[in-house]
Amino acid sequence: MQTRTLSRREDLYPSLLNEFFNPWNDIVPSTNRWGNTMNAPAVNIKENDNMFTISVAAPGLVKNDFSIKVENNTLSVSCEKESKKDESNDEFTRQEYNYSSFCRTFALPDDVNANNIEASYENGILKLVLPKKEEAVKAKLSRSISVR
Repeated sequence: MQTRTLSRREDLYPSLLNEFFNPWNDIVPSTNRWGNTMNAPAVNIKENDNMFTISVAAPGLVKNDFSIKVENNTLSVSCEKESKKDESNDEFTRQEYNYSSFCRTFALPDDVNANNIEASYENGILKLVLPKKEEAVKAKLSRSISVR
């Protein structure tokens, strides 16, 4: 199963400050303009005779944050999360916004039954179960052949 990561360009317009901080940027993980790290989540893929299991590490989210689609033999897992913090008193007002997103895509093998893919989210792990087609499972069954 092939995997591709879609990412956003961090800097649409290069600037003098980017050149100045370039040595620092090589040491520190890549961040966007607002200081939020932009990484695709870690993924584990397991295969057995009956299915593939994909586990996506995505802590701090809820199941409604995810969008999972199958199109043209490609599985896409994406998430968009926006949070807003307001704080004010007589002397000041502060508003903070945070927006993060990711998209992971997987080219599905021909033996996956795309109509029966299931997903669950628990303890920060999105788990996808991709069952194999019945013909593929039967083809992998082993049997002994006696010699006459």
